Amino acid sequence: MMFHHYGPGWGPGWWVLGGFLWVAFWVVVIMLIVSLVRGRHHHTHGDDGHGTSDAIRVLEDRYARGEISRDEFMERRAVLRGGAPPPPPNPPPEPPPDAEPTQQL
Repeated sequence: MMFHHYGPGWGPGWWVLGGFLWVAFWVVVIMLIVSLVRGRHHHTHGDDGHGTSDAIRVLEDRYARGEISRDEFMERRAVLRGGAPPPPPNPPPEPPPDAEPTQQL
């Protein structure tokens, strides 16, 4: 009896299927590694490199709905981005004490 390298019950074409399965296995492994690396990079760094993009988005939504003022928005955004808050706007100059009050209509 002659010995066949592909074993009993297996035809000569099964090695092709085994080769495709081996290639498919490595493609899946590589895709999994790439997706894990991309996922980790996206969640760690966010859009602005500090992982605060979600917080800034919420802050922008609150400002758009009118829940916070522009000054409060600017201050909180600067804090989230790691910078110093902007200086407060200059108040309007007060009239001199000896000036006569003007009557407004």
